[in-house]
Amino acid sequence: MKITLREARDEARRFRRNGDHPHALRAYQRILAALPLDYETRLAIADVLAEAGQTDAAAEVYRSVAIHNVRAGHPLPAIVAAYALGKLGQPVDDIFALLVKTYASGSPLLARFAVRTAPVDPSTVLEVGDIGHTGSLAHVMEQARKTALDLSVFVGYQEQYHPLPFLSELGPESLAAVLRSLTVLRLTDGQLVVRQGDAGDTLFLVADGELRVFVNTPAGDKDVARLFENTLFGEMALITGQPRTASVAAAGDADVIGVSKAALALVVAKLPAIRAALDQFSRERLIKNLLQTSPLFVPFTKSQQGELLRRFEGHEVEAGTELIREGERGKGLFLMLAGEVEVVARADTPEAVSLARLKPGDIFGEMSLVTDQPTSATVRATMHSSVLFLAREYVERLAEAIPQVQAYFEQVALNRARDNTMRFDRGALPGEAIEVDLSDVVLV
Repeated sequence: MKITLREARDEARRFRRNGDHPHALRAYQRILAALPLDYETRLAIADVLAEAGQTDAAAEVYRSVAIHNVRAGHPLPAIVAAYALGKLGQPVDDIFALLVKTYASGSPLLARFAVRTAPVDPSTVLEVGDIGHTGSLAHVMEQARKTALDLSVFVGYQEQYHPLPFLSELGPESLAAVLRSLTVLRLTDGQLVVRQGDAGDTLFLVADGELRVFVNTPAGDKDVARLFENTLFGEMALITGQPRTASVAAAGDADVIGVSKAALALVVAKLPAIRAALDQFSRERLIKNLLQTSPLFVPFTKSQQGELLRRFEGHEVEAGTELIREGERGKGLFLMLAGEVEVVARADTPEAVSLARLKPGDIFGEMSLVTDQPTSATVRATMHSSVLFLAREYVERLAEAIPQVQAYFEQVALNRARDNTMRFDRGALPGEAIEVDLSDVVLV
């Protein structure tokens, strides 16, 4: 009989929901017979054993699965198994120690281009037999336990591993502390992780399964992405403090690991060195998102983007900071990374006019550069914000050398001048060079 992996998992899930542990275990064994490398099914067997009250058997499988997944290059499912083991009252220090040894920053086992086996595509077609008669519950559970523990199909483990998003930015002591502060969400089909518009205080990593990203539109929900193992999401709301821009829900069973702002604050209080890793991680995520969304970077290759970024200076500014003062000569080009700035004409007079509020991805300062006239408005931060600054001299050389960039500046300036006219009718920075790794640019 032919059946897709998704259909086989759905069948096993139905048995679990109905409390039919023997048939659920047989269904998972059938998947493993067809896909002996499927680590997600081994974890599911441990879950069913735990649900059936077989604590010792479940603990044995959870521990085996956790250690195997670390060594096989799947650390996030290993964390899920370790947390399930901990809920049974079993020690997990050895598993966390293995995770730290393998995945902490500076580990000799980490390599940026290491091989990582991808999860099996849920649409994969399996050739399976009938579940058949299950026999006694004790017999079925013992057979399932042995099947889950049988790792003989794995002839050897890899020697180097791909770094984890965010977690591999942390040194051994910091990673050990963060591992103990994580939350693990065991999700069922359709269960929401984040909701569009809600305040965000947690970043998430997909441990296993599949998640659906969608936005609310007047015509209904619109799917925009699917997330799988090792994907990080939700970090922008944590970094910027702004509401979630999309909803994320489980598509089938899925496991997600959460790192909350409150938990990070407690860890940072004990280990201040984590702050530097968080700041570096936050900046890189913001810049990578900017590279994906700003038209300024479209004409460039990835290596050219990196060279351009190295010309920018990065700044953190507090609410009320003036980045541009009306009437002065333009200093250069600004790009918003996070936060918000307000553009105000006649800022120091009773006739002040708010012309715009700029968000992440927007540029400003270009009008003075394009027209070679004094700046026409004051720009000040309305909240804590992150901006990039490119000096006037380099902007001028860039626009002269690359016609697409010059055209982009001119179009932005034209649109802004038109908007400013409609609104009127109705009524020196220190620098730090930007360095960012561009080898794995992913927008989440």
